[in-house]
Amino acid sequence: MVWIPRGEKHWHGATPTTAMTHIAIQEKLDCNTAGWMEEVSDEQYQAQS
Repeated sequence: MVWIPRGEKHWHGATPTTAMTHIAIQEKLDCNTAGWMEEVSDEQYQAQS
């Protein structure tokens, strides 16, 4: 389990050899929930950092 502070830009995902399951529970504040960011391309995802 993780907790991400409000306003923290982050991403998460699986790797070619490690699976991931994402189950999100989010609060609603002032009629707003999580803001989803831009989609990551396959090239970005597979690039070495």
